[in-house]
Amino acid sequence: MSNIMPVIMAGGTGSRLWPLSRSHCPKQFLSLLDTHTMLQNTLLRVDKLDICQPIIICNSEHRFMVAEQLRDLNIIPNGIILEPFGRNTAPAIALAAFKAINNNEDPLLLVLPADHVIKDEENFHKSVNKALIAANDGMLVTFGIIPTSPEIGYGYIKQGEFIGNELFKVEAFIEKPDLETANNFLKTGEYSWNSGMFLFKASVYLSELEKYNPYIFEICRTAMSTAYTDLNFIRILNDIFIQCPDDSIDYAIMEKTDKAVVIPMDAGWSDVGSWSALWDIQTKDKLGNAVRGDVILDSTSNSYIHSQNKLIATVGIDDLIIVETKDAVLVAHKDKVQNVKKIVDELKKNHRSEYLQHREVYRPWGKHDQIAEGARYHVKQVVVRPGEKTATQIHYHRAEHWIVVSGTAKVTNDDKTYLVTENQSTYIPVGAAHSFENPGKVNLELIEVRTGNYLAEDDIHRIGTDGEGY
Repeated sequence: MSNIMPVIMAGGTGSRLWPLSRSHCPKQFLSLLDTHTMLQNTLLRVDKLDICQPIIICNSEHRFMVAEQLRDLNIIPNGIILEPFGRNTAPAIALAAFKAINNNEDPLLLVLPADHVIKDEENFHKSVNKALIAANDGMLVTFGIIPTSPEIGYGYIKQGEFIGNELFKVEAFIEKPDLETANNFLKTGEYSWNSGMFLFKASVYLSELEKYNPYIFEICRTAMSTAYTDLNFIRILNDIFIQCPDDSIDYAIMEKTDKAVVIPMDAGWSDVGSWSALWDIQTKDKLGNAVRGDVILDSTSNSYIHSQNKLIATVGIDDLIIVETKDAVLVAHKDKVQNVKKIVDELKKNHRSEYLQHREVYRPWGKHDQIAEGARYHVKQVVVRPGEKTATQIHYHRAEHWIVVSGTAKVTNDDKTYLVTENQSTYIPVGAAHSFENPGKVNLELIEVRTGNYLAEDDIHRIGTDGEGY
């Protein structure tokens, strides 16, 4: 069995790739370059190394997307740790380290953010393999990215003493510099971008954390010792984790320890921190355009155009970002994409749902997509996976009509249980205890029509724990 355990950090609710990225569906769960999501590509990338089952760390609200995306790849994780709220990388990695040593083992933890792109996987694998000896010898290895431009959006690592096999002692971690300083860093050849990727023994990380930040160490140890299993997830108690400081691994350990070493890596890395960064790494046509979806271009150059559902046609434009989703359209100049966050802030201020989630929402039993709404009705497309069911629940302000489009639904409606097949429908009156499940071998797809004077999701009373509602 391999001694490398990937730790995939899939937390975060970034807003710089809105409208594709939302608080409930940040970029790590999106497919931005190919048919796989960024989380899935991270898992597939490490799968080519000699590894054991990964640990995934994510926010509680993202748990169903993580489980679904792992299921799509037939990956059974060592654990999915749910943070009740983000507390930065030092505590997150500590939770994973305590989980990793739980069976008296001491694996090497390959810590990777789930939202990065690495185009040259061969060089990535070579760098990881070169770091193995140092990590096994008790060093904390970080992977620096050989810079290709004077980037002011990244932190930097200064190389110190050369210790062999392309590894250097870390002399300093530097916060995001100004342009002049970044240019000077580039000229010296002694600096690399701080990628946030690491390799070290679980025990060494915990030992250094206890030495330099014992408060985080104790809280995370208590958090894992009191954690409980819920379905396939490891839940951390809110009242314990809320006491934990919000510290990065760099601040909590790497800037203080004498065990930090860096290996410069040239692997086509990007953290895809903006729409212009995504345009940079995309394959482009002869006029510099990168497109996805149903797009027709005329006299268009140097633009990124992403259509999710509708045809986008452009005429006579240059240097634009155009992104269409089911409920929003973004049009921005490539030089102004950092201001997308201001749009998200405005949406939050006005309590609009477009910053929070997409129309399509994943649940443990499948997903649903709101396709129409009015003052007294909501219409949803609902998909239930084979063998899955919703919770038994009651609504006090709305009735529901369910029309089966494909598959077979087993419906519980108060004291009756019956099957509803394709092109059939059923009616759930106000106040009826009800649920539906998929007893078949293929997905169940149905249309749900809600009618009533109050249609919000909080009109729900769940009965028992036999499933989970919306």
